[in-house]
Amino acid sequence: MSLDQFRLSAEPFYAPLSNEIVRFEAAYHERVPLMLKGPTGCGKTRFVEHMAYRLGQPLITIACHEDMTAADLVGRYLLDSDGTHWKDGPLTEAVRGGAICYLDEIVEARQDTTVVIHPLTDERRVLPLEKKNELVEAHEAFFLVISYNPGYQSAVKDLKESTKQRFAAIDFTYAEPEREADIVAEEAGIDRSLAGKLVKIAATSRNLSGRGLDEGASTRTLIRAGRLIVRGIPVAEACDMAIVVPLTDDHDLRGALRSAVSACL
Repeated sequence: MSLDQFRLSAEPFYAPLSNEIVRFEAAYHERVPLMLKGPTGCGKTRFVEHMAYRLGQPLITIACHEDMTAADLVGRYLLDSDGTHWKDGPLTEAVRGGAICYLDEIVEARQDTTVVIHPLTDERRVLPLEKKNELVEAHEAFFLVISYNPGYQSAVKDLKESTKQRFAAIDFTYAEPEREADIVAEEAGIDRSLAGKLVKIAATSRNLSGRGLDEGASTRTLIRAGRLIVRGIPVAEACDMAIVVPLTDDHDLRGALRSAVSACL
């Protein structure tokens, strides 16, 4: 299978927060598996897309979920009119063809599923296909990246230590207010001063994280609010649609957030 369909045709916008680009490139060239840790919507996925484009590599992204099985990753036998044949999963396609494989929010997957990546994360760099009795050696360009949100980890949903220690890691967080406003203005196509007000709203919501809210408004959320504004939705209504209502169903918390929106605007 050709991996050309997984190559990004245009460079994704990404504003570096620190030296994460240098760190990613070092890990890539040494084929050290990489883990990105940070809150929802802070730019982890965009960063991986940016790096895949920068390195000229195809990118296969897999959104992990609790119902995902090992077969969803590595492949399975399928039955059609011509009989039974094997179909590679997305991980196997990346391993064979030499793509960057990005397992997004890996902590959402069952632990008995994620252990299939272990042989790819050490000096073996192989993927066992037990149902085919095949051992796939990773293409020299294959690179594995995973991400997860430590804020949601629990005794049930967390990576096993034996998995964590197979990866180098980069911490992500939200950008400093000035930088975040620049990002929101660029991505949403709104005025810089308005973007700054949205960032202030986000800061207020993030201060409520752990005190009623699981998490505050993400950078992604602010960009969505900005895009709604560009489409003619009044600012307060756009903030309500993209920030307040998605964050909580609690009446009092919604009131607090709406007060913050009014104060910042």
